[in-house]
Amino acid sequence: MDAILIDTNIVIWYFGNYSKLTKHAENTVDDVVANGTVYVSSISIVELTYLAERKRVPIATIDKLREAFDDDSTSFRLANLDRGVADEVANIDRSIVADMPDRIIAATAKHLGVPLVTSDGNIQKLVNVETIW
Repeated sequence: MDAILIDTNIVIWYFGNYSKLTKHAENTVDDVVANGTVYVSSISIVELTYLAERKRVPIATIDKLREAFDDDSTSFRLANLDRGVADEVANIDRSIVADMPDRIIAATAKHLGVPLVTSDGNIQKLVNVETIW
């Protein structure tokens, strides 16, 4: 696999408590970090900022992610919320995934044509988005 998108919680765990990932998710992320591209949706930065403001994640998590984006030698790339992603949101079933940030993340994976690494059970129920957990 040469590219994945990681959900916000995976960002938190990757840069923090890595042990919360399943072995399959951990192996997938490690492999793609070493050999491919790891996308993170721009909405994840917004979510991380909100969580840091509420003291639910350390600000260091956002700092580490930004450092990874700024260092061209890493595999981390920002996936922007652009017209293609915005249009794809309509294809993410709201009755299954009601939370808009989660719909945007799923739509980003669908738009990029890459699997989404997520522990979110609702996103995993989507038939039109490949997930890894």
